[in-house]
Amino acid sequence: MKLDAIDKKILATLQLDGRLTNAELAERINLSPSACLRRVRQLEDRGVITGYVMLVEPGAIGRPTTIFVEITLNSQSVECQEAFEAAVRNNPEIMECYLMTGEADYLLRVAAAGTTDYERLHRHHLSRLPGVARIKTAFGLRTVCKSTAYPLD
Repeated sequence: MKLDAIDKKILATLQLDGRLTNAELAERINLSPSACLRRVRQLEDRGVITGYVMLVEPGAIGRPTTIFVEITLNSQSVECQEAFEAAVRNNPEIMECYLMTGEADYLLRVAAAGTTDYERLHRHHLSRLPGVARIKTAFGLRTVCKSTAYPLD
């Protein structure tokens, strides 16, 4: 999808602060409010902007531990993958899930209160996901960098 310089300014600005009013956004990118609103709506209609969210500090809500989980399925069939993916989507403790190349079939990111909480999640949820043959876990020790803003160059 082709984005011009104004689209990129809008996206860069909103990625840093999605709570800006249209008037504030228009002022920052040097557009009239009506032109700015029209551009934002076009980006939404084209599926470039897919939503607006609030970011939460995991430690502040008792989930300071980031865990990466590699899952290998016992079958590569479409039915097995679909069943696994549907179950993952229905578990709110799984923050992200990616279909992967390489040794593992999926990579999950979960946020937990600590090792005991992860043990509960592993025992009662992850090990019971459809088609799971192997689970490999790595605990993140510290976040070095993290961004929700995509580069727009």
